[in-house]
Amino acid sequence: MVRESHSSPRSASDAAAQLGEVAYLTVTAVNNIGAFLQWGQPKDVLLPFSEQHFRPDAGKRVLVMLYSDDQGRPVATMKLDRFLTDDAWALEKGDEVAVVVADRTDLGMKVVVNHRYWGLIYQDDVTQPLRRGQSVKGYVKQRREDGRLNISLLPPGAARLDVVGNKVLQALRESGGYLALGDKSPAHEVKARLGVSKSAYKQAIGRLYKQQLITLEPDAIRLVPGALSE
Repeated sequence: MVRESHSSPRSASDAAAQLGEVAYLTVTAVNNIGAFLQWGQPKDVLLPFSEQHFRPDAGKRVLVMLYSDDQGRPVATMKLDRFLTDDAWALEKGDEVAVVVADRTDLGMKVVVNHRYWGLIYQDDVTQPLRRGQSVKGYVKQRREDGRLNISLLPPGAARLDVVGNKVLQALRESGGYLALGDKSPAHEVKARLGVSKSAYKQAIGRLYKQQLITLEPDAIRLVPGALSE
């Protein structure tokens, strides 16, 4: 169920999509049997009308699962629930996973994990701008008793503090060595400026202080002069 690909430029999300994966693909054409999608192969893949939740127009992008039909032909479907499950018993807390952003919810971002499971990134754990179809690296923050996954964009343990610490140091460099965020700053200000929770921020600046890279004030931090010089 393929057709010759159109010559329009491919995006990163269209490139090298594989069978068994969830991908955000561009519609190249629509006819009386369905829509055709770029997926990084010489021929476009068919998204049949029966596998659509809505009728996409050419040039639009859709989030689909790629699979083989009964005759071994590649096909796309918007009906992800047929292929994804909430029961992620194969994963453990701290595991690194591949994440594809699906939809925004009242709680945060619903995501696809390892092209096999549904997961959720709670709003407090959204540490960078996310858009539908985006592929990012994530970590299992919690596998709940029902098998459902809570995902974090930050690694666990000390590696997490390294990531947050690097965000802090970068912000300090960009602001001339002074950052008006201290131990007493409101959590929403920390999240708005750095995209991390106040708890993670406090742990990170405590570590930077012990490394003698910053000095602490009630409502700010300062980069120690020459601390990051070669």
